Amino acid sequence: MNLAESIVGWKSEIAAIRRDIHAHPELAYEEVRTADVVARELESWGIPTHRGLGVTGVVGTIHGRNRNGRALGLRADMDALPMQELNTFGHASKHAGKMHACGHDGHTAMLLAAARYLAERRDFDGTVYVIFQPAEEGFSGAKAMMDDGLFTLFPMEAVFGMHNWPGMDVGTFGVIAGPIMASSNTFEIRLEGKGAHGAMPHLGVDPVMAAVQLAQSFQLIISRDRNPLDPAVLSITQIHAGSADNVIPNDAVMRGTVRTFSEQALDLIEKRMGEVTEYTSRALNCTAEFNFLRKYPPTVNHGREAAFCARVLKQIVGDDKVDQAVQPSMGAEDFAFMLKEKPGCYVWIGNGQGGHRNAGHGLGPCMLHNGSYDFNDDLIPLGATYWAELARQWLAAPTD
Repeated sequence: MNLAESIVGWKSEIAAIRRDIHAHPELAYEEVRTADVVARELESWGIPTHRGLGVTGVVGTIHGRNRNGRALGLRADMDALPMQELNTFGHASKHAGKMHACGHDGHTAMLLAAARYLAERRDFDGTVYVIFQPAEEGFSGAKAMMDDGLFTLFPMEAVFGMHNWPGMDVGTFGVIAGPIMASSNTFEIRLEGKGAHGAMPHLGVDPVMAAVQLAQSFQLIISRDRNPLDPAVLSITQIHAGSADNVIPNDAVMRGTVRTFSEQALDLIEKRMGEVTEYTSRALNCTAEFNFLRKYPPTVNHGREAAFCARVLKQIVGDDKVDQAVQPSMGAEDFAFMLKEKPGCYVWIGNGQGGHRNAGHGLGPCMLHNGSYDFNDDLIPLGATYWAELARQWLAAPTD
């Protein structure tokens, strides 16, 4: 494994920053303390910072030896999740109901280490923008930064992202061209019928049976309308109706999520759900209100950039440690917004099986969004080396 020696030497120092952030988690658009830590460290290394994009975002600018007009962006996310941490080790969350259960503390730490390395050496031409983004967990912080002028204020040729991946061995990476993570979308259907005694259903209009019929019919969209070669998931996760055993309620509410790897599949599913809701409710004498919210688009890696990232990774960890056929995830990531605007690539870095956790970790597995999760600090030199080498080599490569 070819790691930058100076970054390896900083591991304990950067890990301490990571653990401090872990102990003080902040939710979407509340990352004031985290942003202060990031900006303070960057400025101590001679990196000017810009704050306030997307409310709490931070962007650092690292110029190389020559400003030749070329630039790229490296992005990390900073926010925590609204959940209770089960770990009791020393750096466990100090704030009830808030936890870094997705490793954004580690992502921030890896990018900080890379920024320090690049700023100390400046052995490249062009500019590297290090982007510390708020509100990835469901609140579109990437889009908020873009709406506030990220790519206008900091023009860049391409943008790159990275996420730790539990279950993949430390020292391994996953990268593919095309979709690597799915779109994230939610829906809500409100059905209104006519309440009646449960023993006299003919005197009412039953919204519960309408909800049951819709739940079954929606799965036919997946199995019969959708191209089976274009993956998609439609999950009904909530049905709320009624309050007594012998009363047919006036109304029912259904909610759930839709995940796709393509905009085409998403367009089809949303259209057909609306049609099925309209005609089914009408056939059963109910009225229906159908709302479909598109939250995050699919995270789609660009082919040229994915190939470039894979080459850099293989130089660091070896050919056999880079999985270029990794199975995409139906989870979602708002880095997708950036990849719709700029060429780029999003890779996974193995976080291991959980054996790295100190005594005092919870009894659950070390999986994302689990109360027993903790980022593996052994990734800091590896992820930071990748970021630094990617930036240096990208800026040295000829443009088309």
